Amino acid sequence: MASKKEKFQQERQIFSEHIQKSGLRHTAQRDLILEMFLKTEEHLTSEDLYWLVQKKDASVGHTTVYRTLKLLTEAGLAREVRFGDGKTYYEHHFGHDHHDHMICTECGKVIEFFSEKLEAAQDAMSEKYNFMPTHHSLRIWGHCEECQKVVKESQNAATGAQPRVRVKSMMGN
Repeated sequence: MASKKEKFQQERQIFSEHIQKSGLRHTAQRDLILEMFLKTEEHLTSEDLYWLVQKKDASVGHTTVYRTLKLLTEAGLAREVRFGDGKTYYEHHFGHDHHDHMICTECGKVIEFFSEKLEAAQDAMSEKYNFMPTHHSLRIWGHCEECQKVVKESQNAATGAQPRVRVKSMMGN
């Protein structure tokens, strides 16, 4: 198992090679954005990352952060995830095991989980229908343990509408 420092160097190398292949320049701003992204294990929007980067270098623009997140995604270092609140979040992808998400529609807590049974069911259904999956994302919306204690019965009634989702972000939503 590689140390955090070794893993960071590997991710930096992957990013550098991707930038080079894309015909782009290697810049200190991109390096800072990469470093700030890799330092957190949170689900970040481009706005969240922008504010983290701003604390270190106020000259970095939001567009630069957004474009760098896209480059990180293309390089396989980040993965886009959507939790139903209309925002795109980014999470670490390289060297991280596959997982799915449960999202509390009351407080916005995001719980990551992995289930061998769900993965086996996915494989069985893919085989049954002769389907070749390239990736999948499972999101389960509901109420976390803490919010179940305060949610009223009337709010539990099922409707045909999508749930209203408020995801906790670094900026506190």
